[in-house]
Amino acid sequence: MPECVFCKIAAGDIPANIVYEDEQILCFHDLEPQAPVHVLIIPKKHIDSLDAAADDDAAMLGLLLTKVKEVAALLSLENGYRLVNNCGEDGMQTVKHLHFHLLGKRRLLWPPG
Repeated sequence: MPECVFCKIAAGDIPANIVYEDEQILCFHDLEPQAPVHVLIIPKKHIDSLDAAADDDAAMLGLLLTKVKEVAALLSLENGYRLVNNCGEDGMQTVKHLHFHLLGKRRLLWPPG
């Protein structure tokens, strides 16, 4: 999807501070961090939101979720982290490309927001 900023980042058209990349997923630092470590983990395939994921996306989503612990280790998040997905307008999803926020390196309070 050419107008999607995350698709442009995945294609290399917009630079990003990349933490991890493979054929299906990309992880990069958020430009407006909400914690000392705040990275975004996205599928390279454009999917509008978690609600738009199809059954044939299950393997890629499983891979994405199992890579979280590897990315957390790369970022030295040994004391824990939070993984967040904002879905839809009420969930405050601002970029219409499925993504997860990985936050850490500080105590994350509950409830958020």
